[in-house]
Amino acid sequence: MAKVNINELTREQFEKAMSCETASELVALAKADGFEMTEEEAETYMAELEDFELDVETLKQVAGGSRIPVKGGNYLYGKW
Repeated sequence: MAKVNINELTREQFEKAMSCETASELVALAKADGFEMTEEEAETYMAELEDFELDVETLKQVAGGSRIPVKGGNYLYGKW
């Protein structure tokens, strides 16, 4: 089994990981997806996921939006 590399997770895997409520659930999920994870690693990941917060700019980029500069240093956001 391979170690978990968060950069290689699919969106679905990441969402499932975010929905885990305990480290044991996360370990079971990882094993089901063919990854190796200890209880301690799961607790560390869960602590990181708990603190995971995207700023507005990052959220807009993830959502597929665009920004166009307008006068005054502001931006117009939308999907184009």
